[in-house]
Amino acid sequence: MKIGVQLHPQATSVKEMRTAWRALDAMGVDSIWVWDHFYPLYGDPEATHFEAYTLLAAMAADTYHSKIGALVTCYSYRNPHLLADMSRTIDHISDGRFILGLGSGWFERDYSEYDFHFGTAPERLKILEQGLPIIKERLSKLNPGPVSGHIPLMIGGSGEKVTLRLVAQHADLLNTFGPVDEFRHKNEVLNNWCAKVGRNPADIERTVAIEPDDLVNASAYAEAGADHLIVMMGAPWTFESIERALAAR
Repeated sequence: MKIGVQLHPQATSVKEMRTAWRALDAMGVDSIWVWDHFYPLYGDPEATHFEAYTLLAAMAADTYHSKIGALVTCYSYRNPHLLADMSRTIDHISDGRFILGLGSGWFERDYSEYDFHFGTAPERLKILEQGLPIIKERLSKLNPGPVSGHIPLMIGGSGEKVTLRLVAQHADLLNTFGPVDEFRHKNEVLNNWCAKVGRNPADIERTVAIEPDDLVNASAYAEAGADHLIVMMGAPWTFESIERALAAR
């Protein structure tokens, strides 16, 4: 079982985040993530907050072992060609450790404050579906291309009619949520989509975002099909539970 950590970039400072991700990388976590929002998602709505992709560039330079990425990038915040180029550049800074996590977006304040069109959930999913081939095409044209020739693509979400179909068609990783029974169900739905589109389900890594207290259920998630647990954590950070989980593997 892989173990990752999502550091919430709210109610903290860049200095504190850099200290945290350096510690996690030295500890041996498999992945380190931030989220892609412009305002806090909980607590004080006016607390300090930082943008994802500039943080990821710093994380790429500060770390050496862990995979890195946004869990997940809101596709509609950035032009797809630019997003591909940003991803390729961070991939080079990290020497090939970048994962491009994508989702359709949901936090309305991000859209209204930054003057993006919010629309409806089906509209945002349609925009994401249209953008996936554009990103792949731009990545194939960039010089130089990704370090390994391929940046792994993660799609985050749990919608059974569209999102999980897009995962089966395009993604290298799925990120969804618990609890265990819900994760098991979504995993089975994805397997069914893989059968329908002719994809080997074993080619898609299954990641699940959990709270720190849910690490005790690691074996149950593994039995349900999870390959990678990503622990969502807000500041101030202490990583004793992460150290225990790593030691228990």
